[in-house]
Amino acid sequence: MASTALSQSFSILNSHTSISKKRLESATPFSFSPNQTLNLSRSRIVSTQFKKTHKMFVINCVSTGNDGTSAETPIELKYPAFPTVMDINQIREILPHRFPFLLVDRVVEYNPGVSAVAIKNVTINDNFFPGHFPERPIMPGVLMVEAMAQVGGLVMLQPEVGGSRENFFFAGIDKVRFRKPVVAGDTLVMRMTLVKLQKRFGIAKMEGKAYVGGEVVCEGEFLMAMGSE
Repeated sequence: MASTALSQSFSILNSHTSISKKRLESATPFSFSPNQTLNLSRSRIVSTQFKKTHKMFVINCVSTGNDGTSAETPIELKYPAFPTVMDINQIREILPHRFPFLLVDRVVEYNPGVSAVAIKNVTINDNFFPGHFPERPIMPGVLMVEAMAQVGGLVMLQPEVGGSRENFFFAGIDKVRFRKPVVAGDTLVMRMTLVKLQKRFGIAKMEGKAYVGGEVVCEGEFLMAMGSE
């Protein structure tokens, strides 16, 4: 009887051991992200003996910790600079405007015969702010329209669309709307798209929108005419 009970105990022990080995072999590998702190202790087999009965426990101690903090990019490194397709010197070679009425600082995109995108950096040193207004500096709407027209001039005076880099003049302004005020410190981003060009008469129709921080601040339709000096 004693031998029978002992054999049954060993068979139970062997069955438990085989199950533990199978679990170890079929265990899914763990993974962790680089931002997590990993504390790993080796698997330990703990063996206890109580009244001639062996019990085996497999303990896997894996703990991951994430403090919730991430390396955040400093604000001065978050925003890339506007690209430069035409700098101020190239702009001055095309446009006849000069201080204080040259209102385009840089061309950031140019598609010959299609459109141009340019920027005007609005600063408190602009000559119109002392009078508009002394207590609340706001860029005059008419100067926003003038700046957009100058971007249009960069499109229509280019040789790629039949322009000759001559002077150009307003022939009409339609559907102009001012959505938000533009103040010192803003960057005015202007897109002008050529809708129609009559080379015979030197007339160009354009659509324009101006943005600050991705929001439309001014939009309208422009009709401009080229003229000789």
